[in-house]
Amino acid sequence: METRKFTSRQRKWIITAGIVLFVGIGLQFTSPAFTNPPVTNEIAVPDEVLAIFQKACYDCHSNNSQPTWYDRIAPASYLVASDIREGRSRFNFSDWDKNPPAVRELLLWEMVNTIEQHKMPLALYTWAHPEAKLTATDLTTLKNYVNTLPGRHRVDTAAIMQPDASHTPVNTPVSTTGIAYPADYKNWTIISSTDKFDGGSMRVVYGNDIMVRAIEAHQLPFPDGATIVKVVWGKQPADSAGNVLPGNFQNVQVMVKDSKQYASTEGWGFAKFDGLQLKPYGKTADFAITCINCHRELVPDQDFVFNIPTK
Repeated sequence: METRKFTSRQRKWIITAGIVLFVGIGLQFTSPAFTNPPVTNEIAVPDEVLAIFQKACYDCHSNNSQPTWYDRIAPASYLVASDIREGRSRFNFSDWDKNPPAVRELLLWEMVNTIEQHKMPLALYTWAHPEAKLTATDLTTLKNYVNTLPGRHRVDTAAIMQPDASHTPVNTPVSTTGIAYPADYKNWTIISSTDKFDGGSMRVVYGNDIMVRAIEAHQLPFPDGATIVKVVWGKQPADSAGNVLPGNFQNVQVMVKDSKQYASTEGWGFAKFDGLQLKPYGKTADFAITCINCHRELVPDQDFVFNIPTK
């Protein structure tokens, strides 16, 4: 019987296939385990809304993850485990009560925004799990629900408070992130205005010269030194003609680009100064993690900046 001889190319393919098979089998022994911590306080929403979240979100954003058999095969299992860790760190439907009410409402609005912009569920996830795809009817159900939330109808009915000497800080306020209140922002360029439906507020956004030049040049990512200030007021009830005027001043929000100092938050430093006394927000700098997590959800393609005309 004649012994078959393999060509050099065939031998290379056989050796390569053997190595891949050996490594693949070895990876199965180190594949990450999937665990579901106890559910402490599941989100309370209408049944039809909960069913949508369970279908499209729960595998990564809850303690009720249900990976399929093919999700557990390495190397895919490493990606799945990473997505679950990341998803739970952003928000978790199974410990929903850890978030203050205002944050819960904000997260629900952002979920609807990410779904409407086709950023969630992830395309790779729906490719592997086609049952998780959301329909136009699903999106309408979610929109109808968030429009019933308290913030959607919040208006400022308090008498307008004007700043006086008692409300003027003696020293320049400084955030726990090291960002000082930019008192000269009113001399900057207004680059956009927004109406925030989940919080009943009106905003005007200013940019310093570095930010404005970057916007004009369509420069992304934004250069170090670019700074944005968002000034927030409440909204008064609409008058008989439908006009809505600003209510009381609420806060000043600041984003400063410094790719080295703020590397852990995508190169952006965050600060917020509340009320007429401009009290720095946050007991520690950790609040910036919450800020960037929200920005990561919706605007990675705009260097994590909302409401800026970058195109």
